[in-house]
Amino acid sequence: MLKHRTSADEEDTIDTAEMGRHPLDTASIMNARNTLLELLGRAGVFRDEAEELIALVEAGAIADAHNEVGKAEGLPDEKGEPYDTGRHDGARAVRDELARIAERALDRAIGPALSGSEGGTERGHHPVGQVDVERAKVAVTPLSRSFSDASVLDPEVSDEVLTAVLGTMSVVGRVGYAGQLEQFTESHRQRLARVYAQYGPGSRIAVHGRYSLLHSPTSIAVLERLTAAPAALRAEWEHAELPPAWLEGLATAWRSSEAPPG
Repeated sequence: MLKHRTSADEEDTIDTAEMGRHPLDTASIMNARNTLLELLGRAGVFRDEAEELIALVEAGAIADAHNEVGKAEGLPDEKGEPYDTGRHDGARAVRDELARIAERALDRAIGPALSGSEGGTERGHHPVGQVDVERAKVAVTPLSRSFSDASVLDPEVSDEVLTAVLGTMSVVGRVGYAGQLEQFTESHRQRLARVYAQYGPGSRIAVHGRYSLLHSPTSIAVLERLTAAPAALRAEWEHAELPPAWLEGLATAWRSSEAPPG
């Protein structure tokens, strides 16, 4: 019998025989993976891009398992110090191994030369791919909808804007950009609400002009980069030959939204 904790921290038991009726064997896992690749291919996703997405999901699942083991490691036990020490040592060994497996999975997703912790020119200038852009779209869309449902910017232009945004980051930065955007949005929610209310689709500002980006979900990404890496964003913006007025308009709106002191 195995034990696990519920969300209410109550202990339940799981019959290991019951688990055996639903095995996650290698053949079944590979079947699911290949099926997903086939479906993504039919949807127009290139094989290498689909492989990258799946590898990132695999790496994330292992990282989640690593975190869960860490939580369990800190839980007290009533069976005595020797048992508790052994359990902690075992949990730590599992965590260390899961960390190594997660790193290898990330290597498979984005390449060992790009997933290391050390920065570098090669990593910083790795070209932005379509998968990077699509991941950014998926990240910004629900965040922008918490401020406005309108989206009028041409899809091709949106891709160009997000390519410029992502060009300011390393490959590793792009992998974690969704979480970074969520953190930025939560940290600046009131200020973002003021920006969209004053300059966005619900305001009297015309959709065409220097505030055009505030009518597009990409504005969340641009505002985050204006805050985190303004110089790099301006360089990528110029390289992409995007309208300077769009960036300056957004910068102006962001400055004007700052809450007055106390």
